[in-house]
Amino acid sequence: MQTILILNSKGGCGKTTLATNLASLYATGGIETALMDHDPQESSLQWYSLRSEERAPIHVINANRTKSGLTRSWQLAVPPTTKRLIIDAPAGVKGAALQDLVRKTDVVIIPVAPSPIDIHATSGFIKDLLLVGKARSMGIQIGVVANRVRLNSPHYEPLHRFLNALKIPFITTLTDTENYIKAAEEGMGIHELPEEDSVFEREQWLPLIRWLDCPEAPTQVIPEFPKLSLVSGG
Repeated sequence: MQTILILNSKGGCGKTTLATNLASLYATGGIETALMDHDPQESSLQWYSLRSEERAPIHVINANRTKSGLTRSWQLAVPPTTKRLIIDAPAGVKGAALQDLVRKTDVVIIPVAPSPIDIHATSGFIKDLLLVGKARSMGIQIGVVANRVRLNSPHYEPLHRFLNALKIPFITTLTDTENYIKAAEEGMGIHELPEEDSVFEREQWLPLIRWLDCPEAPTQVIPEFPKLSLVSGG
């Protein structure tokens, strides 16, 4: 089982959008998938409640609330046949909670919104992830995704330089389009929309899908977004 943690201490960066789209992508591909929601807002659970029974099944776990009569380990149990576990982490996680989440993870994806405030906060969070969370010393792969980006967004140069110095790959850019809203309203992911209607979004997801399949491989520049100068890293 590969465990993928969607994590950023800064709220509003689109963690749930990334988590639910990943879960639906794997499930639709016939891979047994579990989605664990640690966020107090329970946005991933709300997304799943809108999902049709005709769609590919996803095992969802509410990791935010404690159920009476159940131990914590039982509540968070993942079916033994699960091949992908996607974890939607809460905002503001730090210290022991951060360490606990990270140590159970194979891959950490950090979504970052394009505002200077978000970029600054994410840079600080990555320092905590490496120093407090000790992610790199545990051999965990870390990658950053520019999320909720509009076509006229500013440059990511400060974050670009910071990640390059730490050899953390900037994987891809996901543009904020109406298709994400359309899919979420029905508990779907972008890859469950008709292919002819979601070509643009699917192309943006390709570098992330390839990186998750082989995180050690170098990332690629996305030609549609030359201003972002995406970083190659190892």
